[in-house]
Amino acid sequence: MEKEVIKQEVKKSYGYIAENRNSAGCCSSTDCCNKNAVDYTHVDGYQKEADLALGCGLPTEIANIKKGDTVIDLGSGAGNDVFIARKIVGENGRVIGIDMTPEMINRALRNNQKLGYQNVEFLLGEIEDLQGVSNQTADVVISNCVMNLVHDKEKAFKEIFRVLKTGGHFSISDIVYVGYLPKGVLESVEMYASCMAGASDKSRYLDIIKNVGFQNIQIKNERLVELPDDLLLKYISTDELINYKQSNSAIYSVTIYADKLENLKFNC
Repeated sequence: MEKEVIKQEVKKSYGYIAENRNSAGCCSSTDCCNKNAVDYTHVDGYQKEADLALGCGLPTEIANIKKGDTVIDLGSGAGNDVFIARKIVGENGRVIGIDMTPEMINRALRNNQKLGYQNVEFLLGEIEDLQGVSNQTADVVISNCVMNLVHDKEKAFKEIFRVLKTGGHFSISDIVYVGYLPKGVLESVEMYASCMAGASDKSRYLDIIKNVGFQNIQIKNERLVELPDDLLLKYISTDELINYKQSNSAIYSVTIYADKLENLKFNC
C-alpha cells in the first residue's frame, strides 16, 4: 500500500470518529478491538468525553510520571491520556498532545476548554516529524495504540529520542504480532486504519527501539488480541484462515517502557 493512501485513509477514519462518535474503538466499523478495549473508568483524571475507546493499553499506568514533569502524548486523539497525565503532573507540569487529525485536535481543544487546564496544549503534527517540538523537551513520552499507524517506525522512534530529555523515558502501548499476518490483512487499508495491518513483528519492533539508542527496554504488559473469524474472512480465504490459526501466530497488545540514558549520545 502507498504511504499517502494509508495516511489519508487513517485521517479520514479517525476524523469521522472525532466528529460523529461518542465512543468508537480502534476498529470503528468492525468492532474487532472493542472486545479487547481497556477500561479507563477507574483511572484518576479520566474524562468520559475524551475516551473514544481507541486505546489498547494504559501507558500512563507504568510511565512513572511525576509532579512537575513535561509529558508528550503522541496520537493524543480527544485527549484521554493527556488529561490523565495532567492529573499526575499537576499545575506545575505541562502536557502536550500531538495528533495528525484536525478533527481530533478540535475535539480535544473543546474538551480542554471545558476543563480549563492552562498547562495543556494540543498540536497538529505527525509522529515521524515533530515540527515545533524542540530537542529535549519532555521528561516522559506516552502513546496509546498509535505507533502501529506510523509508516516509518524507525524515524518515529528517532523523533521520540530527540524530544526526550536526557534521563527521560517513554511508555508506549501498541499492537505487535508474533509469527506472521496474512497477506490479505496486511494489504487492507481498512485493517490498517483499524490498528492491525500496521502492526510490526514483535522482535523487529524491539530492535528498532534498541537501534535508535534506547536502553532498559521492558515489556511491562502483554495481552492477546482476539480477531473474530468472520472479520478475518473478509480479507482472507477459509484455507488461509486455517493455515494462520495452525501457525501459532498471534497479535498482542503490549506496553513498552524504555529509557534515554545519560551516557548515550544519538545523532538524529
